[in-house]
Amino acid sequence: MQKKKAWKSAAFLAVGVMAVSSACAAPSDSGAKTVQKEEAAPLDQSGEADAEDGQPEIQTAAVSEELQEEGKDMDIKMDVKELTITKGYKGINDTNPLMTQRFGADPYAMVYKDRVYIYMTADAFEYDSVKSVKENTYSKIHQINVISTDDMVNFTDHGSVNAASGEGVAKWARNSWAPAAAWKEIDGKDQFFLYFADAGGGIGVLQADSPTGPFRDPLGKGLITRETPNCADVLWLFDPAVLVDDDGRAYLYFGGGVPEGKAAAPGTGRVVELGADMISIVGEPRTIDVPYLFEDSGIHKSGGRYYYTYCTNWQVDEAGTEQYGFHNGEIACMVSDAPMGPFVYRETILRNPGSVFGLSGNNHHCVFNFQDQWYIAYHTRVLEKAMGVEKGYRCTHIDAFEMQDDGTIGEIRQTLSGRKQIRYVDACQENPAACFAVMAGVDTVAQDRSEQNAGGVDMVLTDIDSGDFIKVAGVDFAGRQPQTFAASLRCAQNRTADGAIQVRADSPEGELLASLPVSGLTDKLEFAECATPLLASVQGVHDLYLVFAGGGYEVKSWRFSEQGIAER
Repeated sequence: MQKKKAWKSAAFLAVGVMAVSSACAAPSDSGAKTVQKEEAAPLDQSGEADAEDGQPEIQTAAVSEELQEEGKDMDIKMDVKELTITKGYKGINDTNPLMTQRFGADPYAMVYKDRVYIYMTADAFEYDSVKSVKENTYSKIHQINVISTDDMVNFTDHGSVNAASGEGVAKWARNSWAPAAAWKEIDGKDQFFLYFADAGGGIGVLQADSPTGPFRDPLGKGLITRETPNCADVLWLFDPAVLVDDDGRAYLYFGGGVPEGKAAAPGTGRVVELGADMISIVGEPRTIDVPYLFEDSGIHKSGGRYYYTYCTNWQVDEAGTEQYGFHNGEIACMVSDAPMGPFVYRETILRNPGSVFGLSGNNHHCVFNFQDQWYIAYHTRVLEKAMGVEKGYRCTHIDAFEMQDDGTIGEIRQTLSGRKQIRYVDACQENPAACFAVMAGVDTVAQDRSEQNAGGVDMVLTDIDSGDFIKVAGVDFAGRQPQTFAASLRCAQNRTADGAIQVRADSPEGELLASLPVSGLTDKLEFAECATPLLASVQGVHDLYLVFAGGGYEVKSWRFSEQGIAER
């Protein structure tokens, strides 16, 4: 990505690099015997563990007699090193922005089964002739970033879909902005559709057999173009939103721009029904009468009513109108009893993020429901602000809100703290390393280093240096008695792997649960599973920190096991 290296804090951590009875298995996707997942400890309405279910507990201990017996033929030594913990680009307890290893703008959420997938415009640094970061022109964007979550706090990085350009999936398109996604069962098989804007000149669609791809171009051309009826005079043919209704019929919303002299009624919003195949349209797109429209169509359904949401233009305050009560660049809401309208203005639901976090800009959002909770995804400029750049590069936030009994939403509060965790992470299942709540210093890369990315690839942690870490929020040890910690590792390309992974509870300086030595890896594509005994017993639910010492290695996954080293 564009970072490297994140700040180093002044705090120092004494790290014990233990080489105690560690074991590396041959490369394998299955690794040690899988422990069946238990139900997570229940959450109360605050999202915290219920007190009567037992408080988190760590029992600190020296290496036990049993553990020493297991390791009696191994070299047991303590090599104390001093690490400077890398400081990330967001607070250690903040859930916004969702990721800091890459930017992500114009977020769109798709709920599929028990996960929500977030698709984002892949903002990336542009540089001038002297290699200084310059203002974001958006003209070089041809990728879509994808992440997902099942607990709303830890997000799995699925990499980037190379959607447009000569090397992308849709070779006819120059850019891929403002994605929207939906899924539908077609001919007995779930199919996934990724709509995107080719700059302001049209809308394309990609199709896949999974939410993350790989995607293909089913049309070889745009779905919505200047030749589409009632679209030739839409200034900006972009910013799609899609709704699959309860009856299976689907609708596409798009458009934007302000013709001269028409700030109050631009007339550039459109809606059209999609065909049953999701890659064609039915009839002619209709004009949506949207007051002070700028861009950013959004759509959601609640209580049998349809909510069209959008970003107001930058002439509102100049006009001095009090008719609607909104201001420049805010998210306004209209309501209808039918998916194609007519829509009636209802309220303003989101201020421009610049009024909250500083650094104003275009306002782009998506409203969705996941596990009976309403959320809004939107972008801000807080990541570039933390990096000291401030050139128009955006990152994604999500905050929760409630639909009121009268069908109104009200102004949604924008935060850095973000959302509550809605389920815990099973400590004894295999967990991808590219799934975390907070990170500092590391990056992610496709597991297959030669992959030409159309999506659908596994990501691994890379670019690891001493002091870097990831935080996995809410890891559940309830009912477990783990004996070992294991991780799937390989040598980074053209590097020498050396160091250790420190496993700590509740903070980067927290109780040391395990120290996994990293050595003996070679520069190959295969991963090897390495394991080490625990240095302390642990119960309850804890935030887990993997703190990295040394470098030159990549991490695919991790897990705890109730088996000892000798049993593996």
